[in-house]
Amino acid sequence: MAPKPLPPLVLSFEHASKQYTNAGDLIRALDDVSLEVGPGRFIALMGRSGCGKSTLLNLAGALDFPTTGHVRLDGIATDTLDDAGLTRLRREKIGFVFQSFQLFNTLSVVENVEVPLLLAGETKTRPKAMARLEDVGLADYANRMIHQLSGGQMQRVAIARALVHNPRVILADEPTGNLDTATGNAILELLQRVCSQQQVTIIMATHSAEASAIADAILHMRDGRIVPAGRSATDAQNLEDRA
Repeated sequence: MAPKPLPPLVLSFEHASKQYTNAGDLIRALDDVSLEVGPGRFIALMGRSGCGKSTLLNLAGALDFPTTGHVRLDGIATDTLDDAGLTRLRREKIGFVFQSFQLFNTLSVVENVEVPLLLAGETKTRPKAMARLEDVGLADYANRMIHQLSGGQMQRVAIARALVHNPRVILADEPTGNLDTATGNAILELLQRVCSQQQVTIIMATHSAEASAIADAILHMRDGRIVPAGRSATDAQNLEDRA
């Protein structure tokens, strides 16, 4: 029997490092990270502030680039693209979810969700936006303004916006950090359902062990490196094997 083919990679880090100079001191924000992530994986990044979680997310989202090594999204090395190519990559393949929601207060709920489509030049945006609001349980709130929503509802709008252009990967930076426990758990369950049902890869940075428990792999970071801790050593090997 022929071996089962490996799933295509969504994201890979190939000995990627990121260095900065601060007051003459060399800072390794990311240090020789290699990582392979397939479709439909939910990966949690854990570690103290300054450990490299945000740097890894920035490189994964093509918001920054490695000093050495490569980061590839759908096989494309991000550091080889010009500005137009980077903009197209982010608009087509990446969704962002932030702790502070990053919504436009002057737009309605549905208009916020439409933003990525409008930036991509699409014209018939309302049906897609409404479909995503239905996915997150907010279709009845489409015409409300952002200030009329609770924190959990705002984060659901942000997730709908991140999904509206059918990205390959969602990068979530402390998505429950500003929410109470019950609301945060509801958001995590929503992300887990999105990951499972739509085969969207999610990489989530979090300080919370409870939040990370919902992921199917936990990667612990310290001093810019992925380090063995708890079950992360096995997870790192699983990611390398694309199991």
